[in-house]
Amino acid sequence: MELHGLLDKLKLDYLGAQLDAVCEQAAKRDLDYRAFLTEALHVEYRGRRHKGIETRLKQARLPVGQTLESFDFSYQPSIDKKVVMELASLAFVERGHNAVLLGPPGVGKTHLAVALGLKAVEAGHRALFLTLDELLTRLRRAQSEQRLDKVLQQLTYPKVLILDEMGYLPMSRDEASLFFRLVTRRYERASLIITSNKSFADWGEVLGDRVMATAILDRLLHHATAINIKGESYRLKEKRKAGLMGKSPLKSEPKEAA
Repeated sequence: MELHGLLDKLKLDYLGAQLDAVCEQAAKRDLDYRAFLTEALHVEYRGRRHKGIETRLKQARLPVGQTLESFDFSYQPSIDKKVVMELASLAFVERGHNAVLLGPPGVGKTHLAVALGLKAVEAGHRALFLTLDELLTRLRRAQSEQRLDKVLQQLTYPKVLILDEMGYLPMSRDEASLFFRLVTRRYERASLIITSNKSFADWGEVLGDRVMATAILDRLLHHATAINIKGESYRLKEKRKAGLMGKSPLKSEPKEAA
């Protein structure tokens, strides 16, 4: 069997596509057999890794352009960069722990959550980004179609589930119950990253049931890192730069997290 046939049988598609270039570079660098084999396998590995990242990114539905490298820590001095970089190491994902980002609108909560999700995808983990409204719509529909257990199980598969905009809209008791079931399913199995404009003390109001809020927070915060961001909205900053607002920053800070 010829070489390209063997590559096809072994499903070494990326090496097969670049074989001539790999051989040419090996000849120029006078590589020995071992070094050539190492380089050839690196080509296949890089191709598969890139393809895997592309696939996981498509599945994750992450907003584009929000990376950790592009986050302006200097604009939000309330954030401890060391804590964020520790989260970026993904040790919390390996342990099935959670991260909760609190703060008023526009201070970078979603940016950081998405950036951490991207790091997880690049490291080989499955992730999924949903606004809380999208999550609840999905769960309500599943409940009405008697598919709730199946959908809850599907939502346990991503190693990282990012839930954005917790607290912007109040939940009904039924919705709070659905949210509780999801948190319980993922508890100590897989990670949640949640962004919220409400302090933990206000979650009882958001969930419409203080007992339910306590039960959810008990599981969510048992193994969690919470970051409380205080500062001005990035979006307002840009408007101020454009001369669309006055020079004095608007004072808008969330209550301290409980």
